[in-house]
Amino acid sequence: MTQNIQTFSVTAPGFFGLNTQDSSLDLEQGWSLVANNAVIDKFGRIGARKGWLPQNTASGPLGSAAIRTISEHVDDAGNVFTLVFGNNKVFKLTGGALVELTYGGGGTAPTITGDNWSVSNMGGAAFAFQRGHDPIVFDSIVSASTYKRVSELAGYNGTVQQANFSMSAWGRIWNVDTTTEKGLIQYSDIRHPEHYNTGSAGTLNVDTVWPNGNDTITALAAHNDFLFIFGTQNILVYSGASSIADPSPTFRLSDTITGIGCIARDSVQNTGSDVIFLSKTGVRSVLRTIQEKSAPFRDLSKNVRDDLMRTLDGTDLSLVKSVYNPLEAFYLLTVPITNQVYCFDTKQPLQDGSARITTWDSITPTCFCSLRDGSLLIGKAGYVGKYTGYFDDTAKYRFQYFTNHADLGQPSITTVLKKLSIVVIGGSGQYVTIKWGYDFSSNYQAQNVQIPAQGESFYGVSEYGIAKYSDGVALQTLVAYPTSSGKIVQTGYESDIQGFPLSIQKLEIQAKNGKIV
Repeated sequence: MTQNIQTFSVTAPGFFGLNTQDSSLDLEQGWSLVANNAVIDKFGRIGARKGWLPQNTASGPLGSAAIRTISEHVDDAGNVFTLVFGNNKVFKLTGGALVELTYGGGGTAPTITGDNWSVSNMGGAAFAFQRGHDPIVFDSIVSASTYKRVSELAGYNGTVQQANFSMSAWGRIWNVDTTTEKGLIQYSDIRHPEHYNTGSAGTLNVDTVWPNGNDTITALAAHNDFLFIFGTQNILVYSGASSIADPSPTFRLSDTITGIGCIARDSVQNTGSDVIFLSKTGVRSVLRTIQEKSAPFRDLSKNVRDDLMRTLDGTDLSLVKSVYNPLEAFYLLTVPITNQVYCFDTKQPLQDGSARITTWDSITPTCFCSLRDGSLLIGKAGYVGKYTGYFDDTAKYRFQYFTNHADLGQPSITTVLKKLSIVVIGGSGQYVTIKWGYDFSSNYQAQNVQIPAQGESFYGVSEYGIAKYSDGVALQTLVAYPTSSGKIVQTGYESDIQGFPLSIQKLEIQAKNGKIV
């Protein structure tokens, strides 16, 4: 008797993002076991990430050194500058060139031995801090081609710390974490970032406040009029730091979070409604009701936690960088030891509060900077890159998506795959490799199916004239005809991205029952 062919559809493939934490057999449709060089697009489809283009035509004095810090600065006249730090030098990106800034303080130039600066903007100037270094300042109204020490500013008083972290908030520059002092927060006079012992300038020492013994501060954040102090093991939340009516802050410990801290300075990102950071148990956010202390911290990386923390093992955490980009609606976290990026979609959390997660393995950023116009800059060796287009400079990159393992509803009967269909949006001329495997084997069988050549008009055009994905329009249906059979089925889809966007709208699996096992 001939077996009827059954059809199984996945209408939102990869919609939930990666899940490498739970048993793949227990996962519902929509999860993925591989989602590489991928993002979740605004229509909830899994698709290829964008690429990057160099923004400087030559490296100049930067040479082949990695860019470790990029910061955007807007002065009081509205002029916009992109500051770049690499090869123990300070640059500005202008006209497609990296122009080195020179020392203009009038004395002996500071010795710079690293590029891991923490940059804050205030009063029309950019202030850069790095542990063991004199803090420096770039004030384009005074000079657009030089920098100098903060201690060389007119009216400077007190002693500014050689701190590793700085933040501009509530009209002050805040800094913390020196070579010898890990619990003393220093803040400038209000509206006077050059004053450190006059007016309302002062310090806050939290050495005796930590729960369960001592801790060290890695970063600060200003959120909902609270000062968040991130230790490596704990978090302190203070009120009173935002007081403007009484220009001298009246600090009051409002909340203490025990057992969760921040392990990487540059993982902290303020999204406007939340603060995201990397803890020893994964990527977290501070979204909670401070007054009631009722809401738990969100665990954004819950579904990939073990893999993420395993890749961070042995990593120099000072090289871990992150960025939040509101236009792309994602939080990116680099893992430099493996050249991997974790992409956390921030458009809408999953039901358990975690994020939809994908990975990137070939863009290898050394830092990030999200600009006010929505652009995203990427630090590279020798170059500032911009997240745009669908080439990595001039190179293609591999987009990969694999489903979870499934028994197609009948665990005691083998499945004979007959036909695999994939509806793709975008692409032009390249091949999509459709793979399938049985019973948890990584020895996949595959067929290559080509997307016909087509122009960007197929994708639709936004009101700004930028090519984009069409709203759910199925452009091409690609078909493969599998062989063999097994109890458990997994399918995968790969393609080289080379100039065109590509996303997956729908999967369809046609199969019939085999023998009882």
